[in-house]
Amino acid sequence: MQLRQYRRKYTARFFWGLNFLLMIALIFIGLAQCSPESNKQIDKSAPSDSQPAYVQQNLSPPPVNHTLKHIKPCAIPPIKSSIEVDISEQKLYLFCRYENGNEEVKIYPVSTSKYGIGNQAGSNKTPLGLHKIKNKIGDGAPQGMIFKARQQTGRIANINAEIGDLVTTRIMWLSGLEPGKNSGRGIDSYKRYIYIHGTAEENKIGQPASHGCVRMYNTDVIELFDRVVEGTEVYIKK
Repeated sequence: MQLRQYRRKYTARFFWGLNFLLMIALIFIGLAQCSPESNKQIDKSAPSDSQPAYVQQNLSPPPVNHTLKHIKPCAIPPIKSSIEVDISEQKLYLFCRYENGNEEVKIYPVSTSKYGIGNQAGSNKTPLGLHKIKNKIGDGAPQGMIFKARQQTGRIANINAEIGDLVTTRIMWLSGLEPGKNSGRGIDSYKRYIYIHGTAEENKIGQPASHGCVRMYNTDVIELFDRVVEGTEVYIKK
């Protein structure tokens, strides 16, 4: 009887002590969960000092662009330039050479004579062969300025609303360099007033529509004007 009472007494103490230890453990766990450090949220989007963001987020590395950024050809005035006009394509090619040895090509749409190819004075046709820019006229003139006899009239053209073969914005007056072809009596390009110039009929660029000259968009003729000098060679081909 006494043995049974002894066992009951110490068994009760044992379980009481076990419960006490369990309570202490639960208190410590609760304190740990309530600490400021444990409640901090980890921002997975923020890169660490040791790893890039795409590694932390289990993403593939960004692609590497091995191509150079496109740069507009002939974006700045070259040290030397030349021009080729292709009548069959109705295009003007500007060849630019720079001090570092780079060569670039800019292509512009144009409009040559609606009467075709020819060199005779009074024919209103576009001559072939090698020329040079003898005179540059109109530097600083407002875009769309109308010229008569190579002088500014003070009037701005209404683009695509004017009647007539108007010369606008800039003039590059061509002189033939091939005697018997575009230079000489009755066939002289300079005396025929063959120009590269802006036009009020921009809606006809890309097709033969001029009276012998090479027409360009007004914005394009300004750009070309600023990238060539007097003496620049101009070759006109079929």
